[in-house]
Amino acid sequence: MFDIVINGGDLVDGTGAPRRRGNVGVVGDRIAEVSTEKLAGKREIDATGQVVAPGFIDLHSHADYTLEGHPGAATQIHQGVTTLITGNCGHSPFPFTDLGLIRRASIIDDRALSWNWRDAAGFREIVDGAALNVGLQVGHNAVRLAVLGDVDRAPDEDELARMCELVKTAARQGVVGFSTGLIYAPGVFADAAEVRALVAAAASAGLLYSTHMRNEAATLLDAVREAIKAAELSGARLEISHLKAMGPENHGKVAEALALIDAARGRGVDVAADVYPYTASSTSLVSRLSAWAVDGGKDALLVRLADAAVRERIAAELRARFGRDIDPEGVIIADLPIGAESPHMGLSIAEIGRRAGTDPAEAALRVLEEHAANVAIVNHAMSEADVETVLRHPQVSVASDGWTLTERGEGRPHPRSFGTYARVLGRYVRERGVLTVEEAVRKMTALPASRARLTDRGVLAAGKAADIAVFDPDAIIDNSTFEQPWRLATGCSTVLVNGVPALLDGSATGRRGGAVLSPE
Repeated sequence: MFDIVINGGDLVDGTGAPRRRGNVGVVGDRIAEVSTEKLAGKREIDATGQVVAPGFIDLHSHADYTLEGHPGAATQIHQGVTTLITGNCGHSPFPFTDLGLIRRASIIDDRALSWNWRDAAGFREIVDGAALNVGLQVGHNAVRLAVLGDVDRAPDEDELARMCELVKTAARQGVVGFSTGLIYAPGVFADAAEVRALVAAAASAGLLYSTHMRNEAATLLDAVREAIKAAELSGARLEISHLKAMGPENHGKVAEALALIDAARGRGVDVAADVYPYTASSTSLVSRLSAWAVDGGKDALLVRLADAAVRERIAAELRARFGRDIDPEGVIIADLPIGAESPHMGLSIAEIGRRAGTDPAEAALRVLEEHAANVAIVNHAMSEADVETVLRHPQVSVASDGWTLTERGEGRPHPRSFGTYARVLGRYVRERGVLTVEEAVRKMTALPASRARLTDRGVLAAGKAADIAVFDPDAIIDNSTFEQPWRLATGCSTVLVNGVPALLDGSATGRRGGAVLSPE
């Protein structure tokens, strides 16, 4: 007898094949049978009128900074996510030699972390056994900080070799990928040669290369070419993170970026991308400043802001981006250090400037000063047409770029943490018809599983891991908004993680069946 059976649902198996009526039997942590015959089990779940799919795999998450504190991962379980790939945009909480240094460089508030580790092996022990699975990546920023610190200079031959060895060590400890975030300090200081050497080290260890590229605005296409070249020279599998075009003058460029990807695939380069279904990004306010301004980290930035002449240079360079790739009306203060209070929360830098009688650039610098340069923003800068263009591409996965795991908290985090997968299924499948449900599920399951080489997940089939999501295709929807983000998605009734029920009848069970995954 099966431990759990899911009967009467429409199976959307993750391959893109048409849905079919069927039943699934689970024994332990595995799918034991997929059948047209009704199955009997110790627990029977009636999925009549619902879709039964593989659990969703989020290729682009920053939950490595929040999962230790919130292992129940409510925001994810309620929308059918069963696996998170972390360590993106060059940021990972390992390896490190100087704890203060890596914490100062973080773009996400990290004070919920215990920091009781030094490397990937130690961190694996911390996040193992959460409510969902985790695949770790090692970040370029962490690697660079461990060897070079946060200064703007190139590594010498010995230092570069040490950086490459740190990547290979992380691979031996089970990470699934290596990532760069080439707009964030200290990754922003790396030239193309440094990146290529590290990508080659990652490729030699069989890792995925995920990149937040050097530019997503005026020089987007050059950034795509740089990423593809690094992969082509090394034979790496390349994942272009959250593909988009920022700023009105750049809208439409995503079509050319996708054409570059298609051309590279035609040459044999293993390149794909991912996207979140929103027209706003979320990041640190510091990332909108020129690279030289953050040489030496946030503390060095604050010293520069105290010098009137240097401060004006920083403001002038920020001001020059307004109307091109930054709309000051669309840069919204989203989060501040834990416990901080500010009348600026939820306001744009333009509105903050108006209230203070100054311009948006100076307003931004004042907020950074007030909060020790630890300011998160939501940045409204993309077009809906671009989102749909990228989402339709067959080699683009759905991914969240989120990190908020709990349903209650402070600030105004980006709603993508709460609703990415439900939003695609509710708005882009059911309401707009941008994708079929079969194609959407493929982009959430088999496709991302193939990128991270998680060969036993992403498909409903006998022998595969019992990561399963059951949802009502007529009801699933995101409820989180930019104004009121703290709302869980609805419409997902059942979620199994390695055969353990994490969600039943739409409510979290509190049970945790997650594991730390390695590529296979």
